[in-house]
This record gives sequence, structure tokens and C-alpha cells, in this order.
Amino acid sequence: MSHIADHPAADPRTAGPRAPAWPRRSYAWYVVGVLTVAYTFSFVDRQILSLLVGPVRRDLGISDTQISLLQGLAFALFYTILGLPIGRLADRTSRRRVIAVGIGLWSVMTMVCGLASSFWTLFLARMGVGVGEATLSPAAYSIVADYFPPRVLPKAMSVYSMGIFVGAGLAFILGGAVIDLTTANTDWVLPLIGPVRPWQMTFFAVGLPGFLVVALMASVREPRRRGRLTDDREGAAPPVPLIDVLRFLIARRRTYGAHFFGIALMALMGYGAAAWIPEFAVRTYGMARGDIGLAYGAGILVLSTGGIVAAGWLTSHLAAKGFSDASFRVIIGAALIIFVTGSMATLMPTPTGFFLLMAPLLLVSGVSNGIGPAALQLITPNEMRAQVSAVYLFVINMIGLGLGPTVVAVMTDYLFGYDGGVKYSLALLHAGAAPLAAVILWRGLRHLRASEAEAAAWRAKD
Repeated sequence: MSHIADHPAADPRTAGPRAPAWPRRSYAWYVVGVLTVAYTFSFVDRQILSLLVGPVRRDLGISDTQISLLQGLAFALFYTILGLPIGRLADRTSRRRVIAVGIGLWSVMTMVCGLASSFWTLFLARMGVGVGEATLSPAAYSIVADYFPPRVLPKAMSVYSMGIFVGAGLAFILGGAVIDLTTANTDWVLPLIGPVRPWQMTFFAVGLPGFLVVALMASVREPRRRGRLTDDREGAAPPVPLIDVLRFLIARRRTYGAHFFGIALMALMGYGAAAWIPEFAVRTYGMARGDIGLAYGAGILVLSTGGIVAAGWLTSHLAAKGFSDASFRVIIGAALIIFVTGSMATLMPTPTGFFLLMAPLLLVSGVSNGIGPAALQLITPNEMRAQVSAVYLFVINMIGLGLGPTVVAVMTDYLFGYDGGVKYSLALLHAGAAPLAAVILWRGLRHLRASEAEAAAWRAKD
């Protein structure tokens, strides 16, 4: 049975007299499901190191700052830089093949992390994980935007972005369980490798399932490309040169600048907190790593995934009411809630107070991860979507992932000067970044409205 519906799309902004039908909605949601599974596994592999800080520091003899480089810069360096040529490749060739190759690569490199015997070997392996994961989101954003009409896209993109929090939650929950299991047997011996420590065994355990996701990607069909600046309707136009993409962004710098840097500050807080909250709980409250992994992971899995889906539905609802800047408005509201809760949570004297404040923080901390990329697809021509998405990911990940964990570690090491000072570092991170993100996005509201009006004209002729 064909996955193309027999009737044209009902969205008046996208359906013209020659507009082809949108893919059948059930199959489109299936594709989102497969991509979400891939995103989930990418975040399990990316985030697992946050739960292994103590044993990795001990066995490799490294500092908090070096750990933060492994969590952030080592991963972000190639993840962001290679995202640009990979985005260009995704704009001109099969996006699903690009993703499948990337999944295989990051799964292999996650397992290679388990072979590390020094800071630099683990640093290089983490760079390899970043190279593989750089293939996923630019291509996935573009695919999802070609499966759903604009009025549904924020919902679909929010479901895809759930993978961030499902993956992070599972990394903490399953990682804690794997740590407990592997620690119970300190004499692990693997064929051809020999003796390995429990944290090394954890990397092997979380990297291996990625190969099943590679097989799952074979069931995803490449969709027709829509919403082009040109009149080419068969998707065979040559890729837009990068210099033209940059000119396009510069001409609309007020919209894209507010979008990129406002969301980058949201990412700075998200990655900084995810990297250090587990270790904060161990140092401040004396919690076992398995216990904090279960509690924090469950909070992310339930609250953050629920929050990101609710944000997508809220944004679609506001857009239907005529708010073309709905995405920015929802993210601004989230930033204000983060400012109040994040600046106080880690200063609570008891774990109960900490978790009570963490609940609303986790609920809103990821709203920008879904509706931010959705807004980006709606204001960007199809033939440059993956490249613009790669630039977007470059900015938010260099600032968020590259600096977030390190900002917290540097404040702990050099401002407060003792391990327990991580609670103050986390409080300062939220108190400073959240209001700044809200101001940047607020100043970009009218520019986003203008860009959405311009983009509606491209969609009307498709």
C-alpha cells in the first residue's frame, strides 16, 4: 500500500492547485517514531559519561575541568564543525542514508570509549561519537518538515525532540543499573580485549544496541522535498552554495540571531545541568550514583518528555490563533520559570527541597528543543534547510554543549575552589543565562513575525 494519501493536504497555506498530497499521516508519524528512537540512542551514548564522573576521574587521574572537556568540548568540536558539510550533503542526497551511516559510526565510537586508558584516548573517542551524531539532526529536521504541513510541524518536531530527554533519562536510569551490575563484578574480562573496569563495560553495553537502529532506518522512505525558493518541483535542484546560505542568514540576521543565540543560552543551562546534577547530588547529599541515576533519570523521562510535547501542542494552538511568533513566546515563558527554579534548586539544604524545585525546572527545560527547530524549518527554504539547521546546531552546541559543562566546572575549580562548590556554580548558571535568553528572544519577536510572513509566500506557490 502506498504511503501517500489519496487526497491533497488541507492546510490552506501550503496547498496550491498543483500541490501534491502530503504523505499519509500514520506513516509520517511512524517516520518520526524511528527518528525519535535514533535520537534517543544518540543521547544515551552522549549522556552516559555524566553518571561516570567519579570512577573516570579516579581511574584516569583527571580534574573536574578535564571531565567537563570530555562531556562538552570533545564531543561538540567535531559534532558542530562537521555538521556544516554534513548538512550540505543532506540537502543534495539521501537524508536517511546519511543518518544510517552516522548511527553506525557513533555506536562504534561509544564502544571505543570503553577502551580508553587516558584522558586523551577518551577525548579522541568522544570526538568520534560527535562525528557520528553530527549526521542526525540536520537531516532529520529536513525529513520531518517534508512529512508534515506547517500547522502540524511543531507537534511532530517536539515528538522527535523527545528523544533528547528519553535518551538522557534512560542514560541515567539504565546507566545506574549497569553501573550497579558491572560494579558487582570487578573482574570483567572481554574476549580479545582482556580485563576492563566497570565504567568501561558501561560504554560497551550502551553502544551495542545502536546497530539495531541502523537496521530500523531501512524502513524510512526519503520524502519529496517541499517549500523551495525555486520552481523545481522534483527535488533535483543543485545544492545552494554555502556562501548563499550565509548571505540569506545575514540578510535576516535579526530573526536568526535571536533564534540561534536565545536558544543557545537555553542549551547552555540544559547541558551544564545535565553534566553536573548527578555529581552534585553525590557530593552534596551523599546519594549513591545508582540512586541519583534512577531519580534524576525518571524525572527527565517523565517531566521533560511531557513538557516538550506539551510545548509543541501549545505552540500549534497559539499559531492557529494567529500568533506567528508563538514559538518564541513559549520559550520565553520557559526561560522565566527556569530562572526562578534553577537559581534556587541546588541551594536547598535537603534532597526533598532540591527535587521539589527540580520538578518544574525539568518540565520546561527542554521546550526549546522541539519548537525551536520547528520554527527554523518554517522560515527557511527547503533547499537550505539542512545547511541552516547545521549552522543552528553549530551555534547552540558550541555554546550549549561546548561551554555548558565547562562553565560549571571552571566556576567550581577556580571561583569556589572546592568540589562542593558545584551547587553554587549550577545556581549561578541558571541565574545568569535564563533572563538573558528571555531578553534576546523578546527582542526577536517582531522579526520572527516578518520572516514567517515571507516564508508563507514560498509555501503558497508549492
